[in-house]
Amino acid sequence: MRNFIALLLAAGAMAGAGAARAAAANAPAAAPKGAARVPASLSVRRLAAIVDARYNSLHTMSARFTEIFTAPGEHRVESGRVWLRHPGLMRWDYETPQRKLFLIGRHNAWLYIYGTRTAQRTPLAASRDLRTPLRFLLGKTHLERELEGLSYGGLNPLRAGDWVLRGRPKDMDGIYREVLLEVSRAYNIRRLVMREVTGAEVDLRFSQIQANHRLPRGRFHFRLPAGVMIVAGPAQ
Repeated sequence: MRNFIALLLAAGAMAGAGAARAAAANAPAAAPKGAARVPASLSVRRLAAIVDARYNSLHTMSARFTEIFTAPGEHRVESGRVWLRHPGLMRWDYETPQRKLFLIGRHNAWLYIYGTRTAQRTPLAASRDLRTPLRFLLGKTHLERELEGLSYGGLNPLRAGDWVLRGRPKDMDGIYREVLLEVSRAYNIRRLVMREVTGAEVDLRFSQIQANHRLPRGRFHFRLPAGVMIVAGPAQ
């Protein structure tokens, strides 16, 4: 399941594929606001296949994101911008409320909070950060294979007319009990909600998405600031 959240994450603004355009011609009318409506003319399997095809056609992607974390006694909202480049490169620039960088290079995951004197380095094979698998988003998407019991419903969409897919992530029963995706009428995943077995929830929302634009490899190289020491990331 290490690829799972990856293939889901970043709300994909994809280049239009012929299959997607054909399905759009048969798409249902907009649903009432707040209703997780099941489209009569588009099966779950067909929608998943269209989303898969779009993600797998991408070479690069970027978007603005808002990350909302809720748990008993805790509520946290962070925002910034994310970049992905095939194969396996990823960069999250957090802007508010605290500037920090989470970066996936060829071999390591880096976490640096601006203004501090240390940067964490974790080998990719050891990283359990929920963002790490997202590096596989481009080119390795297969929703039906990664989510058991894939179906419609479970969440009111942010925008009327969006589809909501839900499923149980394979091989992560001890961490996540359910994952929900909001898919736009243009077949973009604009929201990902991960519900943990502990009762905590991570809600990722995306906007201003760009696909297949030029992203130099240098953007995914961590440059250690002067005076900053490298420390090992948390034990996994």
